[in-house]
Amino acid sequence: MERTVLTTLLAAATILTLAAADASATTLENVKAKGFVQCGVHEGLAGFGAPDANGNYQGFDIDYCHAVAAAIFGDPSKVKYTLTTTKDRFTALQSGEIDMLARNSTWSLSRDTALGFNFRAVNYYDGQGFMVRKNLNVTSALELSGAAVCVHAGTTTELNLADYFKSNNLKYNPVVFEKSDEVIGAYDSGRCDVYTTDQSGLYGTRLTLKNPDEHVILPELISKEPLALVVRQGDDQWFDIVNWVHYALVNAEDFGITQANVEEMKASENPDIKRFLGAEADSKLGTDLGLSNDWAVNVIKAVGNYGEVFERNLGQSSPLKIERGLNALWNKGGLQYGPPVR
Repeated sequence: MERTVLTTLLAAATILTLAAADASATTLENVKAKGFVQCGVHEGLAGFGAPDANGNYQGFDIDYCHAVAAAIFGDPSKVKYTLTTTKDRFTALQSGEIDMLARNSTWSLSRDTALGFNFRAVNYYDGQGFMVRKNLNVTSALELSGAAVCVHAGTTTELNLADYFKSNNLKYNPVVFEKSDEVIGAYDSGRCDVYTTDQSGLYGTRLTLKNPDEHVILPELISKEPLALVVRQGDDQWFDIVNWVHYALVNAEDFGITQANVEEMKASENPDIKRFLGAEADSKLGTDLGLSNDWAVNVIKAVGNYGEVFERNLGQSSPLKIERGLNALWNKGGLQYGPPVR
């Protein structure tokens, strides 16, 4: 019995020692040691993160996972995915189960502070909207009084819904579920009159319904939903890497650098472009991040620039056909703006 207790205590001590050692390592060191980025993604949202016909995950958020892997390893395939729901996504990040969250998550004050996370790079500016069946003959959200509304539990969407109906003196019946497939299934089966989520999500969801053409997305946006990449607080280097991967995609589009021309652009006479692509002999911008100086080249080779990522997954080349809108570059009427690389 004593030997068993001693063995148990020794095993527990070993586990604690290994955990402490792991905790003392930076996220980048841990990622390099295991050989991949563990990326928390949506369990299935068309355009953002969903399996293709062969079961391979693809989408706007998935490309960000590939881009971070390319920045670190020079290989975009060095990724593993954890499928997360609206309820468990933050727990997965807090617990260390995932290294980063790339799952249409809204940046808010409480999440940025009380939950111990860091947001910064807004990769998609969105707003909450409503989808209804065309045969309801509704053209505005202000006509939804008394409606049954399907919504995800524990989300900013649920709070925005309550605030909107209260401020407009409208009544509604919330039909709440924790998983996306449950919410969508309830709406598609007619248990709800309305489905509400980020408008980008509505476009993706509509494609998966039994009869997509029978549904319309109403024009109102009732909230600001800056969707951002998320990491844990306490590791500034990892925070910088994830954020600068996004800014690299935006700056690449701004510079006119694409997946096809990135190699030839290394020879550009523009000093900003040469610096950005690590083509200056004395550049240390990559090493300052803990990466190679050609990290941005690897990112662009892997997924293209921000415009290419958007167009392929969400834009006119995709089934969703979402306009760039607020996600256009800063010099084209949008909000996407990359800080200078210098």
